[in-house]
Amino acid sequence: MSEHASRMLPADHDTALLVGRMQLADGPTPVVLRGGKVIDVSAHAATVADLLERTDVATLDGPVVCDVTALSEGGSHPPILSPIDLQCVKAAGVTFAVSAIERVIEERARGDADAAQGIRADLEAKIGGGIRSVKPGSREAADLKAALIDAGMWSQYLEVAIGPDAEVFTKAPVLSTVGWGAEVGIRSDSSWNNPEPEIVIVANAAGKAVGATLGNDVNLRDFEGRSALLLGKAKDNNASTGIGPFIRLFDDGFTMDTVRDAVVDLRIEGTEGYVLTGTSTMREISRDPDDLVAQALSEHQYPDGFVLFLGTLFAPVQDRDEPGRGFTHKPGDVVRIATPSLGELVNTVTTSKAADPWAFGIRDLMRNLARRGLLAG
Repeated sequence: MSEHASRMLPADHDTALLVGRMQLADGPTPVVLRGGKVIDVSAHAATVADLLERTDVATLDGPVVCDVTALSEGGSHPPILSPIDLQCVKAAGVTFAVSAIERVIEERARGDADAAQGIRADLEAKIGGGIRSVKPGSREAADLKAALIDAGMWSQYLEVAIGPDAEVFTKAPVLSTVGWGAEVGIRSDSSWNNPEPEIVIVANAAGKAVGATLGNDVNLRDFEGRSALLLGKAKDNNASTGIGPFIRLFDDGFTMDTVRDAVVDLRIEGTEGYVLTGTSTMREISRDPDDLVAQALSEHQYPDGFVLFLGTLFAPVQDRDEPGRGFTHKPGDVVRIATPSLGELVNTVTTSKAADPWAFGIRDLMRNLARRGLLAG
């Protein structure tokens, strides 16, 4: 197997139960990776949403699409799509102390990257330690909130960081996410932005977490910093949600505890030779993944299932160009998000205007499946 293929897949992919989607000649097709083969299981489940309702995924058979060894950058295999289809795409924000501080910085800087450095130093000195040690919704959190209000330092971002209610929002429309190898988009009018490397929990129609994958919750710091009411514009743009490469289903060898212990690595490679690396350690998350899933479900239903981005510890402050301006993307950046249990998600950055337009919606999918005779029953 090539070096790139081994990075794409989990380190223990021989024993992992992986599902996803590929663009075959007939259309988008659910696949299962098993026994060194990529297997078309569309005869058993027309969509991944259907597939995740089954308890026999590990035994499903079908035509072989390709060998697992073909899954490499530049290898001979059909295009790998985002591994989800009909699921709602949700995201939890400000779930790590560092990201909470960075959101406050964006807010106080009004989206101006030049003002961020001084604000960061002041906030770290005053609240960095306290916010890292407090449990959201606890008595200690309430006391810290009261102290910050008295000091004139309270923020709506601190409310969701340490208050009882998590920030859970809709990240992207159904079928709009992009997969491994695709371009991810930032708004062409954004001048301060970054990737957000995250683990994504995948839940079925009953709200049960059945697996996980990797995600890039592309973030526009200037837009959200100017106003939290611009969250939709900052988060939901063409090609702004990367997911993949495959969903790993939970089993005895891969559980929610594996997610809790995961370390997610990020590497950004610019066309000018710039390299930035970072790490997000899931043990530092302030809200447990099960709690975040429960909050997403508290007064909502998802009959086709949903996915939930868990948030990120990563908040890049390393200067790329001018001193004090920190990091922002440039077109052509290659973003690699990896953890041994889930493999590696790779995407190249472009603008949302330049990325391939999202043109295949729910009606298109239903028509395609009907033509293929996959909607019976």
